[in-house]
Amino acid sequence: MGLDDTGRAQAVDLAERASAYDFVALWCSPLLRARETADIVAERTGLEPREEPRLMETDAGDWTNRLFTDVQAEDPHGFAGFIHGDPSFAFPGGESFAQQGVRVAAALADVERSDLPALVVCHGVVIRIALFQRAGRRVALAERVPNAALVPLDPVEAEHAEMGGGEALPPS
Repeated sequence: MGLDDTGRAQAVDLAERASAYDFVALWCSPLLRARETADIVAERTGLEPREEPRLMETDAGDWTNRLFTDVQAEDPHGFAGFIHGDPSFAFPGGESFAQQGVRVAAALADVERSDLPALVVCHGVVIRIALFQRAGRRVALAERVPNAALVPLDPVEAEHAEMGGGEALPPS
């Protein structure tokens, strides 16, 4: 599913805020909404998005395309692990936060070995895992990140950043 009107407006806002920085590279997840967001940012910044599959959202396995209310009713313990950001949580039939963390760390290491400063357009859990890894804050896995936020991944900067972006929506 692509961006709706709200998502497009948030992407335009992100593009405007990003244009105030001197980004020289633009990376993105290849998943549709992230790619559409990156394309909107690219129009404003003149940067060409580089797709990186390791920045994709978590493989939710058996929970994919299911309502959270249904999953919670079926697997309350597992759902609680997901919602609370338990680092040992794994989606049934999918990947764990730990597995996702390995691929996200590798992707960001490659970004950091490339042209900097770089803007990375990805997904909420990807951002939370990156913050968890870099800041060592367990709570980061459970925190919601506003859509279209600018999130510095330096732990000190992240603590004091005004991220902007849309309202962090609760899980559906």
